[in-house]
Amino acid sequence: MKIAIQGEGGSFSEDAARQMAPGAKVVACVRSAEVFAQVQRGSVAAAVIPIENTLAGSVTEHFDLLLANDVFIQREFRLRIVHNLIAAPGVKRSEIRRVYSHPVALDQCRDFFRRNPKIEPMPFYDTAGSVKHIIQNRLQDAAGIAAAQAAKVYQGRILAAGIEDDKRNFTRFFLIRKSRRALPGANKTSIAFSVRNIPGALFKALSVFALRDISLSKIESRPMRGRPWEYMFYADYLRGDDEPARNALRHLGEVTDLVKVLGIYPAAKM
Repeated sequence: MKIAIQGEGGSFSEDAARQMAPGAKVVACVRSAEVFAQVQRGSVAAAVIPIENTLAGSVTEHFDLLLANDVFIQREFRLRIVHNLIAAPGVKRSEIRRVYSHPVALDQCRDFFRRNPKIEPMPFYDTAGSVKHIIQNRLQDAAGIAAAQAAKVYQGRILAAGIEDDKRNFTRFFLIRKSRRALPGANKTSIAFSVRNIPGALFKALSVFALRDISLSKIESRPMRGRPWEYMFYADYLRGDDEPARNALRHLGEVTDLVKVLGIYPAAKM
């Protein structure tokens, strides 16, 4: 089985993919849009995407792609994230002036940059890819922020380990497929919906869950392209595909402009 990820070998996404689907062949993609395209085309059986981090928040691009593509969330997984400062062999920490990594990873290491004001954060397309970049180009004044595995894969040297702002740093990943099938034990649902910009519209939408004692574990909004100052809401609730949940969704469809079920899956265990 092939599973697509965004990023290079040695990335956190690869680690999550191998734990969620042991034995699968990991297909690395440079851009997130290509990950979703691989699933849509059937080139891979599934894909693993990061969706939310406990320090940096949501990966907003992936919310947009979940809405735009015909894919289905089948599993979620929480991975402990440990960030390491990795440079080429022979490079000293005192020589570092630039640090490359994915913007979300840089955001999880704000304290490191506050303590080292002479080091400039440099956004890069991937954590492990940043290490590959500095090693292949033999950069003597730069380092990458990535998993320890990236240092092994690209023969880099770890200059500092555990530089994330908080040790309880986790990223939530989704396993997505093209087939809309819920696994046994599915007890969590992710949806997207939009409401009209009128008084009480969001209250009415959320009340469909409160009336049935369905707990929402997350809700946030994203701008809608081409419709300035209008928003799409993304929500998770702790219920699978049972009668109360189906009734709530039918009711939600009556009071909103659009509803899309993004996935029904077993909630990840800590």
